Amino acid sequence: MSPAILEKSRIVAPPGWSRWLIPPAALAIHLAIGQAYAWSVFKAAISSDKSLGLSGTLTAIPFQLAIVMLGLSAAVLGTRVETHGPRWAMAMSLTFFSSGLLVSALGMSLDQFWLVILGYGVIGGIGLGIGYISPVSTLMKWFPDRPGMATGIAIMGFGGGALIASPLTSKLFTAYGGISDASIAKTFLTLGIGYAVFMALGVVLIRVPADDWKPKGWTPPVAVAGVQAAKVSAANAIKTPQFWLLWIVLCFNVTAGIGILERAAGIYTDFFPDPTAPEAIASAAAGFVAFLSLTNMLGRFLWSSVSDLVGRKNIYRIYLGGGALLYLYITLFTNNNKVLFLVSALLILSFYGAGFATMPAYLKDLFGTYQVGAIHGRLLTAWSVAGVLGPLIVNAIADAGEPGTTSRYVPAFITMICLLAVGFVANELIKPVDPKFSETDPEVEKAGATS
Repeated sequence: MSPAILEKSRIVAPPGWSRWLIPPAALAIHLAIGQAYAWSVFKAAISSDKSLGLSGTLTAIPFQLAIVMLGLSAAVLGTRVETHGPRWAMAMSLTFFSSGLLVSALGMSLDQFWLVILGYGVIGGIGLGIGYISPVSTLMKWFPDRPGMATGIAIMGFGGGALIASPLTSKLFTAYGGISDASIAKTFLTLGIGYAVFMALGVVLIRVPADDWKPKGWTPPVAVAGVQAAKVSAANAIKTPQFWLLWIVLCFNVTAGIGILERAAGIYTDFFPDPTAPEAIASAAAGFVAFLSLTNMLGRFLWSSVSDLVGRKNIYRIYLGGGALLYLYITLFTNNNKVLFLVSALLILSFYGAGFATMPAYLKDLFGTYQVGAIHGRLLTAWSVAGVLGPLIVNAIADAGEPGTTSRYVPAFITMICLLAVGFVANELIKPVDPKFSETDPEVEKAGATS
């Protein structure tokens, strides 16, 4: 049971409600939980000798576990999110995510890193998963004419969360007296309270459209038999080949993007070394990482909006085929031209972010809006796998090569090309969902909603 004020029936929008208030509500959640991309700031602080002095491998565990829990919680709780509605989901996300930060604060104050793993990785990770999918189906119901743009706006917030969280976290460390266990604990505490207030704005603002609502001047497309299954449940979706083909597409597209993102600073340093100016190189590498984060964020909105014009299959042809060609260029020409290297890397990261943002609309095209949020949640297990697979491939191969050389990355880049090629083929194999998977019997729909 949940409080009545959180239930879907209590947040049906009255006539005249502006649908443009819904993206800001979604952004309030996604900008907050996007803080996860700024974990490296906490990682560096906790690893320093002024704090716990733990190894890089150990301090990576909270983030890795958070991504795993994101996929698992989205998959397990996705149907419940659809049943209870977006306000309930956003409130649950707020509770888990903020509680995770508060437990992490307690862990640092007691010098108990296992509490940080529990708080940030497990409890906070559940908040990430619920929050990530909470506005998806609602946005597409409000924007049936532009579903790619609508979900792109929200998921752009997740990609851009680090642009706010990284400098904010650093400033809080400074304000609390520099790096120490106490300052890290106070920073976790401040963020936990601050994000709770910010996410509450989304909880209050979110609404769902009335059943008979549609955008002014918009005419729903005429359904063509066999082209689109309009009401596929989450339970039935995982029985279709389309779901698993999309799982491969998302997993391999994310793996390829994370391959550059996770080791971006080291890649830049090895590709463009300057032993006479190490500080300048370090600064340039940091700038490279920042630009990658920016294109990761902007690509989520720009490319997903383009998908509304060119179609979802065509846009993934660009993400996967274009990404493979860009990796091939970097592999063949390495650091011959800094500008072309940078452009290639930035485009790859824009495709990485866009792959996340466009996927909900792709799911809507294939399975309809009925339980699309739950289907999206189950698909996000691909992200959990890719979050481990991408860094593992790049780090294992690069660490086995000769330090300070570009050649040690070539096998990893070739691996990414192969993965993107497989993803490209999977995308080509996607066809309309067989109508037999669509829900028609009200009793079957009721059973699907509670599965």
